Amino acid sequence: MIESARAARSRERLIDTAAKLFYAEGITATGVDTLVARSGVSKPTLYARFGSKGALVTAVLEEIHVRRRAELERHLDDQDGPRARILAVFDWLQRFHRRDGDRGCPFLNAAAELCDAEDPAREVVVRHKRWLREVLTAQARDAGADDPGELGHALLLLLDGANARMAVEGDRDAAALARRTAERLLDAAGA
Repeated sequence: MIESARAARSRERLIDTAAKLFYAEGITATGVDTLVARSGVSKPTLYARFGSKGALVTAVLEEIHVRRRAELERHLDDQDGPRARILAVFDWLQRFHRRDGDRGCPFLNAAAELCDAEDPAREVVVRHKRWLREVLTAQARDAGADDPGELGHALLLLLDGANARMAVEGDRDAAALARRTAERLLDAAGA
C-alpha cells in the first residue's frame, strides 16, 4: 500500500511538473533531465511510471483534458439556458487567459509540436477539440440555431482564434472580443 501511494504521488508530481513545463517552455524544449530535476522524481521512476517521454506527454494532455472539462462543465452548470452557456464558454476562456493562460490553448500548442497524426498525444488533442465542438453544437441545437453543426464549428473557430491571439500577441481581451462576435453569430443563426 505504501509503494502504491508513493507511486501515485510520483506520477502526480511528474504530470503536474510536466504540464507546467510543457505549457511554459514547450514539449520539445523540455527534456527528461529537466522534468526529473524539477519534479524531484528520478529518471528510472519516470520511465517506470510512463515508459517514455511520449507516454508522459499523452498522460499530461489527458489530465489537462479531464481538468479543463470538469472546470468548464461546473461553469456551464451555473448558467441559465443554452445561449448563456455558449457565451459562458468565452467568459471561461477569458478567465483562463487572465489567470494562467498566457500562452493560449495548451492543446493547440501541443498540436503545433506533435506533427505525427498517429501520435497518441495528438489524438488527445483531437479528442479534446471534438469534445468542445460537441458541447458548443449541443448548446446551439438547444438554443434553436438554424444549423447547430455549422454554428458549433464557427464558435470553436472563435475560441481557437482567441487562444491564438493570446499566444501570439498576449491579448488578454481576445476572448471578450470573440464573445461579442459569438453573440452576433448567435443572433444571425436564430439562437
